[in-house]
Amino acid sequence: MTVWWLFPLVFGVSLVLTAALRRYALSRQIIDVPNARSSHNVPTPRGGGVAIVVTFLATLPVLGYFGWAATGALIGIGGAGGLVAVIGFMDDHGHIAACWRLLGHFAAAVWVLFWLDGLAPLVFFGLHLDLQWLGYLLAAFYSVWMLNLYNFMDGIDGIASLEAIGVGIGMALIAAVLGAPELMPLPLLLAAATAGFLFWNFPPAKIFMGDAGSGFLGIVLAGLSLQAAWHSPQLFWCWLILLGVFVVDATFTLFRRLLRGDKVYEAHRSHAYQFASRHYGRHLPVTLAVTAINVGWLLPVALCVALLGLDGALGMVIAYLPLVLLAARWRAGALEHPAK
Repeated sequence: MTVWWLFPLVFGVSLVLTAALRRYALSRQIIDVPNARSSHNVPTPRGGGVAIVVTFLATLPVLGYFGWAATGALIGIGGAGGLVAVIGFMDDHGHIAACWRLLGHFAAAVWVLFWLDGLAPLVFFGLHLDLQWLGYLLAAFYSVWMLNLYNFMDGIDGIASLEAIGVGIGMALIAAVLGAPELMPLPLLLAAATAGFLFWNFPPAKIFMGDAGSGFLGIVLAGLSLQAAWHSPQLFWCWLILLGVFVVDATFTLFRRLLRGDKVYEAHRSHAYQFASRHYGRHLPVTLAVTAINVGWLLPVALCVALLGLDGALGMVIAYLPLVLLAARWRAGALEHPAK
């Protein structure tokens, strides 16, 4: 039985569920009120990312029943995503101390690594690296950073949704041309679930994702990249290349703030995409620009890695170099109000 009928259904369920969550948030006054650290000006309901979480997790048993995805991946990625979503949901509705959130994030990373057998051997500038136990440690930090950077990058309308959709479809395309159909359903499922939410989140957003949704997307994308690495080391680099805008902006910003001595756990508006959105006075041009970079630059580089034998690490350097220049151009990590 073919799997393709499932994705329009997932999109529809996510679309309807997001609408229901919006009505619920409005009725319970679960509203994100603008403040000095916000990138929006209008009070907006939040928590719509729960629709992505619910539709994605509810569909995993279907994929497992028909054998459309590996059991270990379903349990590992689904379990880690569910744990991170619960932590994010609780934080959205109250407050969880940063240390406890971080502990939960590492627990989710350990869970997914247990089921995916850690980090696969990689090819790094032509060197074959089998890091064994060190690979588990690095992959755990990688997974936690990925889910947190996704939270950091979910700051303007539509950007986190379109990133997940673009990366999911892009990696499904790469898996298809490489003859790895078993790696296609989960990225496409994530894209379909997110697309239903995007209908309500596209600029100007009618509902926000919330930490439950953004953290979930981050840990699932990390898990999918680790799963793909076991099929082919090049595919891991392809995932990192397609996620380049988020990885570079968040990492550049973090290091610049660390060097300045900022409290990096405090909310801020100093990512490159936030400076750009304030410059244009709207979210839409920036969100569409990120999508254009993904499709017009990062996807072709990833295809060169997957199909033409370009070294994955070198491909990542080539892909990231203009992104670093863009991050510097848009003052990523700079003070929002420089001292005079």
